[in-house]
Amino acid sequence: MTPNPTTAALMTDTPTNVLSTICDFIRYATTRFNAASLSFTHGFESALDEASYLVLHTLHLPHDMPPAYGAATLLKDERASVLARIEARIARKPLAYITGEAWFGGLAFKVDESVLIPRSPIAELIEQSFEPWLQAIPNRILDLCTGSGCIGIACAAHFTDAHVDLVDLSDAALRIAEFNAGQHGVESRIEVIQSDLFAALKGRKYDLIVTNPPYVSEVEMHALAAEFAHEPALGLVSGTDGLDAPLSILSEASQHLTANGVLVLEVGASESTLLALLPDLPGEWAEFARGGSGVVVISARDLAAYQPQLKRAVAERSGEL
Repeated sequence: MTPNPTTAALMTDTPTNVLSTICDFIRYATTRFNAASLSFTHGFESALDEASYLVLHTLHLPHDMPPAYGAATLLKDERASVLARIEARIARKPLAYITGEAWFGGLAFKVDESVLIPRSPIAELIEQSFEPWLQAIPNRILDLCTGSGCIGIACAAHFTDAHVDLVDLSDAALRIAEFNAGQHGVESRIEVIQSDLFAALKGRKYDLIVTNPPYVSEVEMHALAAEFAHEPALGLVSGTDGLDAPLSILSEASQHLTANGVLVLEVGASESTLLALLPDLPGEWAEFARGGSGVVVISARDLAAYQPQLKRAVAERSGEL
């Protein structure tokens, strides 16, 4: 007796033969992602969220596609493409590197493994125009350690008359940032500068410095999920305790701020380490409605006045005192 086509497909029991609709592939990916105990820390909160985004992005479909289209059947080549991406994600490659795209502040950014995947809570502060800290609309903005350029470009899109410097040590990252600036039509107000923190910025002053520098300690880096190994270590690790870059920024930023300027510094999970070293650090730690922490906002005046205490603490940390 010759089995009918449906029975034959079930007998072979391969995803390409058994799965057919958009919903089938989303369900299958969700199950596989959960079974693999993947880490969802790069912009998505669950296996279902990642599965939905992966399938729809692969098929060039909108993320708000009407549910009725979920019953649409995939072509053979489409099935193969979706399955290949599912397997890449199960191998612990972050979804943004698979799709080549990440979202930040409502904007899509090109990303690859030369830049960190955008996920900073600073997006929320941009949407709020950095209120109540900024006293006026900023004319000049610095995005230090820019990576993909997401923070600086989002600032340029929000403050439509501002000029923004995108600064990073990595030439590969700056090429991505320059591309993203062009994609969002702000390239005429953007300058891309290769620099080790402030080294190449002599004489430049800003109304707003926003920075999400490396702040992960060596111990923490070894404890992170496997997905983080795909990101550039240059953008993550900052010395034994994670404070090398943040302390350098705190030491130099006041020289590059205007009189009423503001520094917005993200240190993430290293907040407690920083406060243990600098318990009297001036400024205010931002609160976020959508989650996130470890972002301090300091005025130029307070930061300049704090330099003697900062120098003493940095010297003690390095064993010079």
